Parts: sequence; C-alpha cells; structure tokens
Amino acid sequence: MIKIAIFASGSGSNAERIVEYFSSNNEVEVCLILTNNPTAGVIERAQRLNVPTLIFNKKLFAKTGKIVEILQSQKIDWVILAGFLWLVPNNLTRAFENRMINIHPALLPKYGGKGMWGHHVHEAVVANQETETGITIHYVNEHYDEGKIIFQAKCEVTKNDTADDVAQKIHQLEYQYFPEVIHKEILSAK
Repeated sequence: MIKIAIFASGSGSNAERIVEYFSSNNEVEVCLILTNNPTAGVIERAQRLNVPTLIFNKKLFAKTGKIVEILQSQKIDWVILAGFLWLVPNNLTRAFENRMINIHPALLPKYGGKGMWGHHVHEAVVANQETETGITIHYVNEHYDEGKIIFQAKCEVTKNDTADDVAQKIHQLEYQYFPEVIHKEILSAK
C-alpha cells in the first residue's frame, strides 16, 4: 500500500476530494492530514473522513526535523500540498524529493511565489485583464512554485469575471484533475 500525507492550511476541499478519490483504492491510501492552522476547516473534514490529523507550529515545522521523523515513522511514501501556505523547509523537500506534489491556482510561472495564493492570485489575474488562467500541478522544491511542472489545465477569464468567478472556475479544475494527476504520478513512479 502506498501511503500519502496531505498538508493543508485552509478549508480542505481539495484534501477532501483526494481522500474520497482514494477511499476505495487498493493501492493508495491517505493516512495523515497535517495543518499549520489550528482553526482550519480541513481538521473537521479529516475527522469526518476518519483520517488522523496533526497540527503543528512554525518552529516544529521549520526549525526541527520532527515533521520528517513523523512522516517516516508513519511510512509515508508521498506528500501532497493541497492549499498549504508555508514554504517547505529543505529537510522535508530532500526527504521527499520527487515525491511531493503541490497545486497552484494559476498557470505557472505566472502569478507564483511568496504571497501568491488563493484570492490574491485571482485578484491579480482579473486586475491584469488576463484572458485565461488555470491550475498548475508541480513537484515541490525549496522555492515557492518553482518545482518541475507535471500538469496544467486552462480556463477562460471573461471581461466580466470577478475574482470570485475565477476562483469558482479554478476550484472546478482542481477538483477534476488534482486527485487523478496525483494517482498517475504515483503509479508512474512505481
């Protein structure tokens, strides 16, 4: 069985889709959800889905090797970032090199980097009058949004679209593609 851990900072809608996608899979299992936010909606979702959770602080995450130790003790094979907002420390990216995947709500390299997440991205897309945007699924390295791109999907941005409209289109792409792309990457790495 291939074991996945998911990191999330917010509501956890992508994490929930991933758990549901693999719930009847005999090869891949979501074993742990980790969050840096003690009030994150992902905690309630994880409880409802019977997935153990771990809440951690900045010191534990960035200044110690404890998170890597926990993941290794749980025999985690892959790490998925699903709306996780902190830069991943080098010890974690090294421990899961080419086995850590993130989703970004834009077509990288556009609208990536520190501070470019969620609504900030959608507002920038609308402000710059882009005609298209989308999602990027990529491997994680020691820099925000600079890992090797695995997959991108596009959607149209119309003149009348608000940041909220763009967010809805992006969520649909995320829900449609993220679990499937994760699955394909895991299987191709076997």
